[in-house]
Amino acid sequence: MLKAVVNAFKIPDLRRKIIFTLGMLVVFRLISHIPVPGVEPAAIASVLEQNRILGLLDLFSGGALVNFSIAASGVYPYITASIVMQLLVPIIPKLDELSKQGEQGQQKINRWTYWLAIPMALLQGYGSVSMLSRPEYGVFKTGFQFNLFSAEHFLPSFAILASMTAGTMVLIWIGDLITEQGIGNGLSIIIFGGIVSRLPSMVGGMMQTPDVDPAAGWGGMVGFLVIGLLTIVGIVLIQEGKRELRVQYSRRVRGTKLYGGGSTTLPLRVNMAGMIPLIFAQSFMVFPGTVATYIVDVNADETARATWSWWQNAAKWVYDTFNQENFVYWILLFFLVIAATYFYTLVVFSQSNIADNLKKSGGFVPGYRPGEQTERLLNTIVNRITLLGAVFLGVVAVLPFIVQRLTGIQQVGLSATGLLIVVGVAVDTMKQLESQLMMRRYEGFL
Repeated sequence: MLKAVVNAFKIPDLRRKIIFTLGMLVVFRLISHIPVPGVEPAAIASVLEQNRILGLLDLFSGGALVNFSIAASGVYPYITASIVMQLLVPIIPKLDELSKQGEQGQQKINRWTYWLAIPMALLQGYGSVSMLSRPEYGVFKTGFQFNLFSAEHFLPSFAILASMTAGTMVLIWIGDLITEQGIGNGLSIIIFGGIVSRLPSMVGGMMQTPDVDPAAGWGGMVGFLVIGLLTIVGIVLIQEGKRELRVQYSRRVRGTKLYGGGSTTLPLRVNMAGMIPLIFAQSFMVFPGTVATYIVDVNADETARATWSWWQNAAKWVYDTFNQENFVYWILLFFLVIAATYFYTLVVFSQSNIADNLKKSGGFVPGYRPGEQTERLLNTIVNRITLLGAVFLGVVAVLPFIVQRLTGIQQVGLSATGLLIVVGVAVDTMKQLESQLMMRRYEGFL
């Protein structure tokens, strides 16, 4: 891997792409440190530890939410818009027709996704500011406490939401520039850069183990590193794992010439859904507990709880059930990740129309008729290999909690989603870099 990077710097074109990518990451980090006026950064860090939804959003903003910067929403609104568009394509006939028109139709869908990202950014910004503007949090400095979009504070509210939306769209633009002129997928690189920039503080937090014997603390750190390395190896194997299906192409005679023939392989990935199931499952699991904190004071003592009504007790039960330290939470998260993986894989695979495309191009799987019979075969194979990918994602989702119990390190700063993003983006970027080297016939690489 390091040799490929060194060889890439020897080629002017690739060197320019790498330097451009690094430069855009520097711009992204500068933008993520431009705060919204009147914010107390120390108070935000405390709130993020208490509010799991905001903590999850901080992950996808690349740590920009901890500064409450204009890039606090990150590229998450665009990710949400992309998921919504993918789910709407098979439902809305117009979108389904566009998806079958090749590159031109995909460009229109991408354009609509950009437009949909704007209201998504406004909604996310409104939700974040609404949570953080609560008086008990003390996020805003004295003189900046306000009610969103009240008659007195309409202009400051509009300015904050407009700046956060503009920051999100600038990050999306930077991501597109990286995709076009740099190395790797731009949006993934931005998320990757934000997570990696937080690694030093994460390691420092994990090293702080008060009231714990130093030897036990170092032993836990070694165990954590071993489990982390094994997890990274597993992620690479699953991400790169695929089932290759042999495809034969029939020969066609046109005039006096013979076309077609030969065979190839159709790769079916073990994990077609990527990180989306983890994002969906974790967002769903933190939502009930967060809503419960708005209904009742979850830290109230027994005297205060004696006067609660049944629905307040129900809210407390929901909070305790959907607590990350609860074993029930692990089980629910595990099975929810599996269900989300199957659902999203079904959506992605159905949109690819592999069986129809093979039939149109004269391809067929030996022993199976083109069309419906081939489609049943593909669905069977995808269901079987997805089981392995879904179970692995479920294990990765609950692994941080298991690591906490095994190693005693409570400050596990890198979540399962973050680890999957970091490893997946690193592998994809290196594959693109290696493909660029191969296209230029770099002899030293092979």
